[in-house]
Amino acid sequence: MVCVHQIFALNLWAASALVIMFCSQLANSQSFPSRPIRIVVPYPPGGSNDIMGRLVGQKFSEAFGVQVVIDNRGGGNGVIGTEIIQRALPDGHSMLITSTNSHLITSLISKTAFHPIDDFTPLDTIDASDYLMVIYPGLPAHSLQEFIALAKAKPGQLNYATSTTAGLVTTAMFARRVAIQIQHVPYKGAGPALNDLIGGHVQMFFSTPSSMAVHVRNGKLRAIGTSSDQRLPALPNVATFAEQGITDFDVKSLRGLLGPKGMPKRVVERCSIELQKILKMPDMMEKMAAQGMGPFYMTPVAFEGRMRNEFSNYAQVIKKIDIKGER
Repeated sequence: MVCVHQIFALNLWAASALVIMFCSQLANSQSFPSRPIRIVVPYPPGGSNDIMGRLVGQKFSEAFGVQVVIDNRGGGNGVIGTEIIQRALPDGHSMLITSTNSHLITSLISKTAFHPIDDFTPLDTIDASDYLMVIYPGLPAHSLQEFIALAKAKPGQLNYATSTTAGLVTTAMFARRVAIQIQHVPYKGAGPALNDLIGGHVQMFFSTPSSMAVHVRNGKLRAIGTSSDQRLPALPNVATFAEQGITDFDVKSLRGLLGPKGMPKRVVERCSIELQKILKMPDMMEKMAAQGMGPFYMTPVAFEGRMRNEFSNYAQVIKKIDIKGER
């Protein structure tokens, strides 16, 4: 039989443990950062999240005075890297850089062990990008309408690459909009997808400009349209979809930093403030512009609100085009 003294001792021990844990978290938040910061990129090197993660990581290192490690954890359509941050200590030393549309869509079309919003702490947004359509330059198509005509002449014979669920949904929306049939080839990241596109193993890729602009400029890929309202400063010769007759296809990608659920408010605010300072730096703005990116920052609260709104909107879109967990 357990005596009253033993029960009291157990309760006292449990209460003491909670107090120690709370004090430890408080101390860590007050001394943040106290060790190297890890930014997990949930895709292989070479994609836009990797590029942006390294730019932000370098500036964070200068601002915080600690080493910032970029940790590429590709696989599972971003799920593997995302779960690492979900399970990390919520002290600010572990962050996830991700495109929010892919982050949200993955949970809508696949079974994940996490909720894309409730299980994370939004820190702030980084940039908002329009989509760029690129094709293998060996194709006899030099415009959006010529590619559509080619795809209609060869139904099911052209392949398109995807490296994220957002790319899958965006391409499916486009194919539905222009009434073409093209075959899906999934990749673990934009880097491998671009390598195969350059080699002619797939014929089309829909993604953000940052990972593709350099290949377009050196002639390894052919850009045939962008979903932006205006032509991209980094690729001024590429016509918009609207200029080529597709006036109702407005798709954007928002990128941001997320932390584990339960991060101290003080640490969240510090990260947001430093990130906004970084995005206003002239050299940072210049580097982003060269990649076809534009700074876009909000607040942690506004970021969460936008994610919840997008989550609801994507759920409706996915139901409409009947996309399930193909990947």
